Amino acid sequence: MRWCTGLISIIIPVLNEEKKLPDLLNHLQVFRKQGHELIIVDGGSDDNSLMLAQMSADNVLVSRKGRAVQMNSGASVAKGDVLLFLHSDTFLPEAAFNMIENHVQESFWGRFDVRLSSNKFIFRIIEFFINVRSRLTSINTGDQAIFIKSQLFTTVGGFPEIALMEDIAISKKLKKIISPICLKQKVITSSRRWESRGVSATVFLMWKLRLYYFCGVSPDRLNQLYR
Repeated sequence: MRWCTGLISIIIPVLNEEKKLPDLLNHLQVFRKQGHELIIVDGGSDDNSLMLAQMSADNVLVSRKGRAVQMNSGASVAKGDVLLFLHSDTFLPEAAFNMIENHVQESFWGRFDVRLSSNKFIFRIIEFFINVRSRLTSINTGDQAIFIKSQLFTTVGGFPEIALMEDIAISKKLKKIISPICLKQKVITSSRRWESRGVSATVFLMWKLRLYYFCGVSPDRLNQLYR
């Protein structure tokens, strides 16, 4: 594959996201105008997600369902020197790519701080601990918009194709090579998961899943608990 220096490839896995995609795709057009690449990987949507993606992305793929599988598929065709993996409910800061390019080196990876979309004070506390935990552990999560130098991504073999915790799994691989860049600028990600399940219940579930993962519980079993 031919890598294009200075080009950043945004890779977004989607599945039945027709309600969220229009706003996100519109938001990302400014980065396409700057010369960067937008890749959408659909996991078999049965709504209009695929059609919407084809109207506004540089490359649209269909792959097997599964966030890790979809992101690896996108990375396999990406032309960028840097790969940025974005959730479909997460929005980048305006100068996101300038911030990344300011840290370009031979081998690097990192993420942004996160802000949850709700204005309720409890979410300021939650996001504070998410960001601090990430800095202390060098374990980054997908809603922080992880970016990885393409050659480094290849070196670690991409995302482990597991049902859940693929972001934690690749972080563990990457931090053995080099510590992540933790940008203080914030992406904005949806707080809907916390609001629909309840804040306390969601916090408890997230910590339980991470504890089980580090204790060796299989990602398939964790995915069942999460769903």
